[in-house]
Amino acid sequence: MTLHPVIARVTDRIRERSAATRSAYLARIAAAGTAGPTRAHLACGNQAHAYAAMGADKDTLAAGRAPNIGVVTAYNDMLSAHQPYEDYPRLIREAARKAGATAQVAGGVPAMCDGVTQGQPGMELSLFSRDVIALAAGVAMSHNTFDSSLYLGVCDKIVPGLTIAALTFGHLPAIFIPAGPMTSGLPNDEKARVRQLYAEGKVGRAELLDAESKSYHGPGTCTFYGTANSNQMLMEIMGFHMPGASFINPGTPLRDALTKEAAKRALAITAQGNEFTPAGEMIDERSIVNGVVGLHATGGSTNHTLHLLAMARAAGIVLTWKDISDLSDVVPLLARVYPNGLADVNHFHAAGGMGFLIQELLKTGMLHDDVRTVYGQGLKAYTIDAKLGANGTVVREPSPKVSHDPKVLASIETPFQPTGGLKMLAGDIGSAVIKISAVKPERHVIEAPAKVFHDQLELNAAFKAGELTGDFIAVVRFQGPKANGMPELHKLTTVLGILQDRGQKVALLTDGRMSGASGKVPAAIHVTPEAVDNGPIGRIRNGDIIRLDATHGVIEILVDKAEFAARPQATADLSGNEFGMGRELFAPFRAIAGPADHGASVLFA
Repeated sequence: MTLHPVIARVTDRIRERSAATRSAYLARIAAAGTAGPTRAHLACGNQAHAYAAMGADKDTLAAGRAPNIGVVTAYNDMLSAHQPYEDYPRLIREAARKAGATAQVAGGVPAMCDGVTQGQPGMELSLFSRDVIALAAGVAMSHNTFDSSLYLGVCDKIVPGLTIAALTFGHLPAIFIPAGPMTSGLPNDEKARVRQLYAEGKVGRAELLDAESKSYHGPGTCTFYGTANSNQMLMEIMGFHMPGASFINPGTPLRDALTKEAAKRALAITAQGNEFTPAGEMIDERSIVNGVVGLHATGGSTNHTLHLLAMARAAGIVLTWKDISDLSDVVPLLARVYPNGLADVNHFHAAGGMGFLIQELLKTGMLHDDVRTVYGQGLKAYTIDAKLGANGTVVREPSPKVSHDPKVLASIETPFQPTGGLKMLAGDIGSAVIKISAVKPERHVIEAPAKVFHDQLELNAAFKAGELTGDFIAVVRFQGPKANGMPELHKLTTVLGILQDRGQKVALLTDGRMSGASGKVPAAIHVTPEAVDNGPIGRIRNGDIIRLDATHGVIEILVDKAEFAARPQATADLSGNEFGMGRELFAPFRAIAGPADHGASVLFA
């Protein structure tokens, strides 16, 4: 199938824009690759330190002739998604030994859970944890004794941070190994219903905790389609996963077989073999575009309008919000997974999953098939269903020709909607992003007076006081990366949803984040410039009429332009965001963070 002309045009535009930075990046990783790992040339004292605890592997490592895998792990048992990684290093070492090679855990990286920190002070560290993870992985890989790398991470900021690290060490092959989603529990729509009842005071804390615990009940990622599961989709469609690996449940024989297979493959693609696949050469402009297409086709997390920009920059590729928006205009929505539907990711996988999705997108030229992947073939090799073979290894069967559940996963001929779920907004308030895949069409345009707040708790207090009457657009500002680290504002989801269900026309305008759970209420998020950076959002007053038009991609304030421009900038007391729960340690990050439309990063500001 010929590549869709818009996919081709956007790819060419990215390639041209990135020519200088990409060329410089490729030159750097080529030089690093020529130097190679120093294992065989280490001084005796260096070697003694590097291999002191490696037991029977010492001699193999010291000889320096067999490949050595560096494993970077985000294991902890605070995160349900990362708890399964506890046993992965043993499986990887065993697989490496069977192949006559070695593997070492190069280091661990922090991994926080946004679900635990929602609405808490720790959430203000969340976005910056992505860059900390990249830095920590860089420290791990700096020992320079590795021929290939395996990255163990799943959740929100962890995979983007690890991807930045993998591309920074792009002279080495890199494979990402997922842990998979937890099995299905309480349906997500029922969980949301109980949350709304609790917010309205109709059920108590005991009922709420029971519902939450039945939803988040075991090892694996949360089953809704937020950032964590969007990450897994991205890693597979960009070629960083083994085919079919993304959504296999933890603790199953197939999950273990895929982990061992990834370890063997990491050895096969080193410079010592015939299939050398350095990550920095493998991931190119086509791979990045494939990731964006997958995000649109599945209604993925808005967080990736930040993360994909930063991930691309790590490989010298300059991706913009306009690129993302232009791709959204032509990529159809093929998946309905909560909050974009009632199904969870297990239902998505059972309906045909990633193999079927990729197959359908390839049919109409929505994806670049001619990319490199860790599997060594084009993307068509990912149009499969991974199964456990009789001998305990992975076997792959062709994807189904039709979806097993068309209500969850549609064909390219009968999409749920003709365009993707993410749009860029621009106007005299700045630039923003909106996810509309779960927003009803009659709510794509909202024109209403502003109600201005400086944090989500202030809005919630107004709700409890009965002050949020009539139609309005909630303006929640001083929530950007420079202000307080750009926390997710999930406490707004339930309140605004309740008001919308009561028949009010409501929307959100914020320089903060909402993640993949922004849901059914129109939400213009990531507004840039942010309020603390003299952005126009800081000049909005209560009662100003704002027009949010997701159909035409516009956010504008309907007041006299000269009067609006002459207004003084609002100020906010942010001293309460500067200390406690480690926030004081991140003052340098807040000071140098780049804008949202550059990825909100301290590494690529």
